Amino acid sequence: MSVAVRILDDGAWLSVNDERRVSVSELWRLTAPDFCPCEQPDFLTQGFLSARAAGQTIAIETYGECICCGTDGIVGHVPVGKVIDGVFHGYDRERAVLTPIDRSAE
Repeated sequence: MSVAVRILDDGAWLSVNDERRVSVSELWRLTAPDFCPCEQPDFLTQGFLSARAAGQTIAIETYGECICCGTDGIVGHVPVGKVIDGVFHGYDRERAVLTPIDRSAE
């Protein structure tokens, strides 16, 4: 079963199967030592650059700012949910600690 994954509205939304599922201006908790020196950055998403599916996992390449230290830039592809039986199940981005996919492993 194929699933359409796209970035809409100049990087403001992730669409899965033509339904807006993830938006910018969310505060994500990350484990991202390559992004900034904070032990656990509170990352304010400001825009999405690309989206991809790796198996069932949907990841978004995003840029934004750590509100703790002020570091800004691209954090990489951050997993935001899974597609199971054609249905998107988003991770709890307000409470879960997300880990960007290692760019060197790509």
